[in-house]
Amino acid sequence: MKKTFLLLIVFLVTAGFSFAADPVEGFWLSIDEKSNKVTAGWHIYQEGGKLYGKVLSSTLDKPGVIASKCKDSYPGFPVAGKISTMPVVGTPWIFGLSADKPGEWSGGNVVNPEDGKIYKCKIIFRAADGKKFSADTLEMRGEIGLGIGRSQFWQKTDFETANTLWPK
Repeated sequence: MKKTFLLLIVFLVTAGFSFAADPVEGFWLSIDEKSNKVTAGWHIYQEGGKLYGKVLSSTLDKPGVIASKCKDSYPGFPVAGKISTMPVVGTPWIFGLSADKPGEWSGGNVVNPEDGKIYKCKIIFRAADGKKFSADTLEMRGEIGLGIGRSQFWQKTDFETANTLWPK
């Protein structure tokens, strides 16, 4: 009886760790690396073992703006329909990433809804260290191939802030 109880406790603790949220999940503010200004509020989440990122609000686009510069389709895009008719806000522009290890994801894509270009995508959680990263940071890297690309460093936020950015 004691062995069974102890085994159950070990199983529950282990299961709890395996279902814990990855540190990349949550709400983030994308920061333009050139202007250092907030461009959008994002929700990064897992579904079916893959990582996705959906725009919740934008400082660039008013609600209802359509991603008209996008193609009609992209390989592996997670939403059915013509992408060029989808709204910028509410669409998962980051999709299909797989976990390399906790806090590091790759193998997926990101589409820039402003110009319709698609890039390979990597996302890495950078914990606050008091040196290079004063706060928890998400490195979102888009690449065209052979490691050529650029990174943005996003700030952790809450749902309320991520959901209320709109052009003034």
